[in-house]
Amino acid sequence: MMQKKTQTTTPKDAYLKALRFCAYQERCHQEVLEKLSELGVYGTDAELIISELIQENYLNEERFAKIFAGSKFRVKCWGRIKIRQELKMRKISEYCINEAMKEIEEGDYEKTLQKLIQLKSATLKKGNPLQRNYKLAAFVIGKGFEPELVWELIKKSNY
Repeated sequence: MMQKKTQTTTPKDAYLKALRFCAYQERCHQEVLEKLSELGVYGTDAELIISELIQENYLNEERFAKIFAGSKFRVKCWGRIKIRQELKMRKISEYCINEAMKEIEEGDYEKTLQKLIQLKSATLKKGNPLQRNYKLAAFVIGKGFEPELVWELIKKSNY
């Protein structure tokens, strides 16, 4: 098993690389810390670089969380549970996570869930309705939608 080699970089070079890294797309603090450690920058130097990126508005966790939540919902059709877990894995604060969840409108959320259930239903063979409903529920719950909401929609819609 090969490990990634860490390269040692001066703090100034690391700052410029981190700046480009953040300018390319929205990043969270954790991603920037990992990038800096790949460059061989740790501790106080890394913290100073991150604080400078925050001051210059290249790094903003609330903005990252909102964009992350909105795009994962619209593009990948993830549910709130999965989005929340991913943000927690990235060590995003609870405040930022709650703000990000506001990016997902309730009406769009239910429409997306309904669409996912319909699409999955079309791929399943006709047969035992209990098994079909279980497979439908397992699929959308796996995408991060709330089990109570999923079962409510499945029962209401009779797939």
